[in-house]
Amino acid sequence: MKFDVVIVGAGVTGAMLARNLSRYQLSVCLLEKENDVAMGASKANSGIVHGGYDPEPGTMKALLNTRGVALLYRAAEELNVPCIRNGSMVCAFSQAEEAHLEALLRRGAENNISGLSILSGDEARKIEPHLSGEVTKVLHVPNAGIISPYELTIAAVGNAMDNGVSLCRNFAVSAIAKTEEGFVVTAESGETVTGSYLVNCAGGNADKIAALAGDGFFTLIPRAGEYMLLDKAEGYKAKHTLFQCPSEKGKGILVSPTVHGNLLIGPTAIPVETENSRDTTPEGLAEVVELSLRTVPSVDTRQVITSFTGVRASEKSGDFILQESKTVPGLIHAAAIDSPGLTCCVAIAECLTALLAQAGLSLQEKESWDGTREDICAFREMKDSEKDAYIKENPAYGKIVCRCETVSEGEILRAIHQNPGARDIDGVKRRTRSGMGRCQGGFCGPYIMQLLSRELGIPMEQVTKSGEGSQMLIGELN
Repeated sequence: MKFDVVIVGAGVTGAMLARNLSRYQLSVCLLEKENDVAMGASKANSGIVHGGYDPEPGTMKALLNTRGVALLYRAAEELNVPCIRNGSMVCAFSQAEEAHLEALLRRGAENNISGLSILSGDEARKIEPHLSGEVTKVLHVPNAGIISPYELTIAAVGNAMDNGVSLCRNFAVSAIAKTEEGFVVTAESGETVTGSYLVNCAGGNADKIAALAGDGFFTLIPRAGEYMLLDKAEGYKAKHTLFQCPSEKGKGILVSPTVHGNLLIGPTAIPVETENSRDTTPEGLAEVVELSLRTVPSVDTRQVITSFTGVRASEKSGDFILQESKTVPGLIHAAAIDSPGLTCCVAIAECLTALLAQAGLSLQEKESWDGTREDICAFREMKDSEKDAYIKENPAYGKIVCRCETVSEGEILRAIHQNPGARDIDGVKRRTRSGMGRCQGGFCGPYIMQLLSRELGIPMEQVTKSGEGSQMLIGELN
């Protein structure tokens, strides 16, 4: 089948573009090389809605950050994605860093960010009582927030699919041919998809996709960030997202609550060889611990329940690459989407849509488009009396599968069947939080495997943790 637009990469950028294009009378296909969406940087980042004080004025990052904050909050509300406007603080520990805060305050004003202010350390500690006594001043950013990045991506893809977008998983692009009618995109499996326009949203692989399409004018620089996620018992240690002064490597180690009540610390910023370098290291995690304790000394790192690494894709210019190819008509690039890419994702989707229109794509709005998505967490938010009534009509919701996060069988079944349906254990985990608690799936994992086997009609041996090569079982014992 030929599509009007083919999007390579189902991270948050591709997801938001797919959702935005689903407003129009277009055929759109979203290609993803993994077994699920949000499998790259979109599932392993800080989940921060950045206030806009940091990007260099005049850059795409600055312009889209300023516009993107309000757009992201609105999209999160429409898609019923967990999001909290908790604000952030950038902490100074010396006079030199205090001068840096003043520079960030001026930069924020240049970027048209309102509400910024500098507080003394004592003023900040009245709001954040666990903040280090060594903090002398903070830049207070009330418009900043926190969001679940993978849930946002899943919801955006689901909403796009509900509005007619096609999703092809396990489609690892191996070749791209430019024809008079557009593009023929071929997967390693031999499957092909054709489209009049091609949008490169391939994250850490965007330079490789550009090269396959005959426009490899940029090279991405992968940089790993290691994180530690702490139990909800530590979640009260920070109300705001607490940064240290940024450097050329990034925004530094943060201490932040998550939308689900945990505490997140990290990331490092370590150059790595490839975008697949996702291992944690003793040195990296030791740095996370050391620097996070500088901000909040009482953080109990014995309460860590998991650690992980995300790889951000930067480019030597330091800015986003958002443009139509100068040599391949109809090819649009969205590359080097590092921080604050999550904050900018809706604004980036608008920008890419405008680039497609400039390239000749006709945009006629649908009368039937619906940009909302039902609250998948509605059951857990109900009062007990409401749950009792709901369970009578939907008995599967009365069986708790994940005790740590209180997730019912009904919610897991919904995750498997609602666009884009979960196809593996980690896919269920990202949609429902089953397996994200203290035991990390030790109790609920086997039963979730049974549900996936039953609902997908596959043997237990074919149920995977996260796609090909991650089978949980190898066979039956006689």
